[in-house]
Amino acid sequence: MEKSPLLMLGLPKGSLEDSTIKLFAKAGFGITKSSRSYRPSFDDAELDGRFVRAQEVSRYVEHGYFDCGLTGQDWVRENASDVVEVCDLVYSRASNRRSKWVLAVPAASSVQTVQDLEGKRIATEVINITGQYLKDQGVNAEVEFSWGATEVKVPDLVDAIVDLTETGNSLRANNLRIVDTLLYTNTVLIANKAAWENPAKRKKIENIAMLLQAALEATLEGGLKA
Repeated sequence: MEKSPLLMLGLPKGSLEDSTIKLFAKAGFGITKSSRSYRPSFDDAELDGRFVRAQEVSRYVEHGYFDCGLTGQDWVRENASDVVEVCDLVYSRASNRRSKWVLAVPAASSVQTVQDLEGKRIATEVINITGQYLKDQGVNAEVEFSWGATEVKVPDLVDAIVDLTETGNSLRANNLRIVDTLLYTNTVLIANKAAWENPAKRKKIENIAMLLQAALEATLEGGLKA
């Protein structure tokens, strides 16, 4: 009788997908999948999982569909997910640096501070983070959800955007200027609270965390020596 997996793992589909598979490979976990499949195959009989959008991972972990998963700190915060943050894993599609959510406007805009956006319109994928930021700044502005390609919506559709950037290259290419940084973010390994209280599952999650962190450190050291 085939042994059932110990852990259900949520992996980010999209821009982080390939770099996540490579990181797991360096940590000793082989993951294979077909181009259209959301269900990967693991070479570890104790693991099973799915690829879902990074924006959704923390909700599925919180509700117990996944025992643990990889997603951005930003999405844990945006979803207000009640999960255990096991460890930081600072990697992305392009580099080993943290990304940041920034408030940006057209280079020629008269907006110099967030206060200049009073009564204006802002487009973003992170509605809750942006709303809380505006509240903290004492600014009343309309925040609308953006399904992507946010940087092309100013100035014709909105006055400003809150967008994720790593290098700022895309913003500069679209002739945009950063007004403020809302928060920095990186990938985190998170766990469901009930799974974390299960000794066998916790041991497995902690082992995965240790191996992923070691793989990242080795990659960084290799880059420094190159």
